[in-house]
Amino acid sequence: MAQYQNIFTQVQVRGPAEFGVHVRRGWPRQGQPFFSYWAGKIGDAQVGPVYLGTLGVMSIVSGIIAIEIIGLNMLASVNWNPIEFVRRLFWLSLEPPDAKWGLTIFPPLKEGGWWLMAGFFLTTSILLWWVRMYKRARELKMGTHVAWAFAAAIWLFLSLGYIRPILMGSWSVAPPFGIFRHLDWTNQFSLDHGNLFYNPFHMLSIAFLYGSALLFAMHAATILAVGRYGGEREIEQITDRGTAAERAALFWRWTMGFNATVESIHRWAWWFAVLCPLCGGIGILLTGTVVDNWFEWGIRHGLAPTAYP
Repeated sequence: MAQYQNIFTQVQVRGPAEFGVHVRRGWPRQGQPFFSYWAGKIGDAQVGPVYLGTLGVMSIVSGIIAIEIIGLNMLASVNWNPIEFVRRLFWLSLEPPDAKWGLTIFPPLKEGGWWLMAGFFLTTSILLWWVRMYKRARELKMGTHVAWAFAAAIWLFLSLGYIRPILMGSWSVAPPFGIFRHLDWTNQFSLDHGNLFYNPFHMLSIAFLYGSALLFAMHAATILAVGRYGGEREIEQITDRGTAAERAALFWRWTMGFNATVESIHRWAWWFAVLCPLCGGIGILLTGTVVDNWFEWGIRHGLAPTAYP
């Protein structure tokens, strides 16, 4: 029935603000918590408090510096005209050093130096945030699965912007900072190396991308479908059986002959999602270093057609 199709949260249960477990050392949590009706529509209605700590502050400061460098260079490229900056924002970019500078650490600022500086602060920000995430999980006596999932994305980021350029001997092969220019770079990267779609690690990356999207959608749909029976209380239903977990399991056994458990579906989804950037990074590092043209490689290995009808 329509009233049970709970795509959005229907009921918001609200009690006293939750401050969480005690932090043994370091900074206190910041901000007075408050409740938001609209936040409660898509998640927990409570907003705050926030724990930043030394690592969090350092990460945010480094990120702001990187964004300022990129933004001001983009603004300078339109002669400091704010209207043009807004109008052309999606097309503006900060380019890496030219090939003539190789792996020079200090090229002239206007010839790639700003790109290197922005990359340094952006990478510092991301790595500090990773350490913060890891330490917060350990402090709360949680598993560190979230930190390692984030590390998989960082691996792809570093493969594109740092590891591959170092292997290739030039910063010029790294992507620029910019929205459409980054897309242009991706397209040119594929053209330069004979169509990246014939890269087997790119294939695996896309398979895991689609697979993780499918797994998360299947799981989310299943829990929403048994929401009227308390299906969102997944962990409780592992030991305190209700009707939701049984109905969810029956549905998949009846439709596919097999069902994941309430716990194992998250392991499936975690691995599929993490393997997407891991395989992508490997494919990027092999491109131009081991294999120059993936189409020709595909022909040699029977992957690509030798002739079209």
